[in-house]
Amino acid sequence: MITQSKHAVEVPTDLRSPRAKLVYLFLSMNGTTSITELQDGLNMKKISLYSILKTLEKQDVISKDGERYALA
Repeated sequence: MITQSKHAVEVPTDLRSPRAKLVYLFLSMNGTTSITELQDGLNMKKISLYSILKTLEKQDVISKDGERYALA
């Protein structure tokens, strides 16, 4: 479940994938989160999430600390 925020979120313009944008928005609204929390919140398969997270990490959009992900 995605929670609502009173603040507008700016999605980086170089994010083209709708799924990558969803992950970015989820992280921006929920802070540091695990792959399981992403899976439950976005109703996406872990295999897809790992691919998206790896790409976002390579682009320095997110960071990984152990098993937790957050915006960079």
